[in-house]
Amino acid sequence: MWIAIIVISLALVAILCKYVLGTSGPNPFAMDTREPLKPMVFDRKLKNKVLKQGFLASKVPQDLDAIVVGSGIGGLAIAVLLAKVGKKVLVLEQHDRAGGCCHTFTEEGFEFDIGIHYIGELLDHKPFRCVVDQLTNGQLQWDPLENPFDKVVLGPPENRRIYPIYSGKKRYIDELKKCFPGEEKAIDEYVRLSKKVANGVWFMVLLKLLPTPLAKFLVHTGLASRLSSFFRYASRSLTDVVSELTQNKDLRAVMSYIFGTYGKMPKDASFSMHSLLLCHYLNGAWYPKGGASEIAYHMIPIIEKEGGAVLVRAPVNRILLNDAKEAIGVSVLKGQEEVHVHAPIVISDAGIFNTYERLLPKDAQTMPAIQKQLSMVQHGDGGLSIFIGLDGTNEELGLKADNYFIFTENNLDELLEGYMKGNREESSKKVPMIFVASPSAKDSTWPERIPGKSTVTVVSFANYAWFEEWKDDKVKNRSIDYKELKEAFINNILEAVTEIYPKIKDRIVYVDAGTPITNQHYIAAPKGEIYGADHGIARFNVELNATIRPQTPIKNLFLTGQDVMLCGFAGALTGALTCGSVILNRNLHLDAIGLAKRVKNGNNKKKE
Repeated sequence: MWIAIIVISLALVAILCKYVLGTSGPNPFAMDTREPLKPMVFDRKLKNKVLKQGFLASKVPQDLDAIVVGSGIGGLAIAVLLAKVGKKVLVLEQHDRAGGCCHTFTEEGFEFDIGIHYIGELLDHKPFRCVVDQLTNGQLQWDPLENPFDKVVLGPPENRRIYPIYSGKKRYIDELKKCFPGEEKAIDEYVRLSKKVANGVWFMVLLKLLPTPLAKFLVHTGLASRLSSFFRYASRSLTDVVSELTQNKDLRAVMSYIFGTYGKMPKDASFSMHSLLLCHYLNGAWYPKGGASEIAYHMIPIIEKEGGAVLVRAPVNRILLNDAKEAIGVSVLKGQEEVHVHAPIVISDAGIFNTYERLLPKDAQTMPAIQKQLSMVQHGDGGLSIFIGLDGTNEELGLKADNYFIFTENNLDELLEGYMKGNREESSKKVPMIFVASPSAKDSTWPERIPGKSTVTVVSFANYAWFEEWKDDKVKNRSIDYKELKEAFINNILEAVTEIYPKIKDRIVYVDAGTPITNQHYIAAPKGEIYGADHGIARFNVELNATIRPQTPIKNLFLTGQDVMLCGFAGALTGALTCGSVILNRNLHLDAIGLAKRVKNGNNKKKE
């Protein structure tokens, strides 16, 4: 019996090694492709020649190797990865500019980002930084945020507590202990547990790279949970874990505050997901120098260099299948006519719901394997954004390169649940949680690009149902009732913002709000969600993560981006690496780690 167990174990290890270490396909990280920095381009017209190339049938390259639907970071990243091994890729974007949640827009002379607020893990020697550098040929630069980079605000103005969150593995802990004397043991255990759980996330990638039968074997035998600390804690809520660590309600709130970056209140959030965010920012936080549009701006030329293109105003209305139900291309709606574009591979960055429920033909949508995947996920909560334009410089207005997470009290679950389940009139007057930051203060090029002006952006959540009745109205001409509801949200939120930034109160010259139906229109979010499929506890079920993978039940159709892995810039980029690993038949995650080590060693030799 023991001999059989040993033989089976060795066979399993051999198979795992094959798929973890396999290197049969071309490697986009074979060499360091960073180039000397070129002068930054501030001229908006010049940048738009890259970011706003409109779709025409005549612009579609011949003999395509792949089509990517959607130009968010998940779509652009997989296109660049394929371009780096010589593939000709066409990226199609329904909006009028490329970038997805990495795009910016301008109103009355103010530039606003919509989805990039801060990013971690960008120290020079980190593998994640190496990936970003290679995907932009080293042209994307980063400005560090202040330290503390986040400030957690609890309570009303008359009883307000502000807790600074510092980067630095030791300093994060030390400063937290200063704020909560007597809670040293709880803080140490929280950080220790978070690191342990986050370090097990590699198994999520593994489940998506292994052959399905083997992945299912690991799931159903319980080995996946036993082998991965990430999956062992995935079913535990954030509230449960922090409640076991401390009775201090303010400390519980501070341990939980960053849940807004993935969109689930603590009682519904997986501790495993939360641990990733804590560790993501332990070494610091950064913002793209020149604004979020720099990301797409430096990725598109790499795609074009290999004969590909990134075309906007190109709404894909369906994925084309042959009689064998294999993906063979897409149909783009140009006015009232369809333009068919063919390629041997179609990759969707449009999200699992759009891909399966809107883009596939009806008979394909009903396939049991498709329906099984859809039954495992649900829509995330809708996003609410406020964009504020200010007359004055960052210095004059007291704006800094940091973020505020403002809560009306420390009972986070109760606050958020009451708000999201309330009626829209009541909830619009008592928004319990907001994220507030100044993009103009984070970007060192801002004073040169947009002198004398500043911006503040606010992000929160809103129930899609509150706004759904107006979803079919014209975007710039929705009903008076819709505008009044937006105004109620704006007024309530501005009151909280001006308490934090009192100098801006009389300097506001522009303000507007983006609601869930705004997101539905501009970024094609089916229910106005900003983080794709819901990131609650169910999302981290081990079977779901073995089932939803880059390969779809439709041959030659692949998924990339947030819904393959995790939300946010880093999560969507990881989804692209995983998708690329499947298509190129090699582990790109390990390739990126290998290149990062070679670059680091080369840098060390230069210093010596």
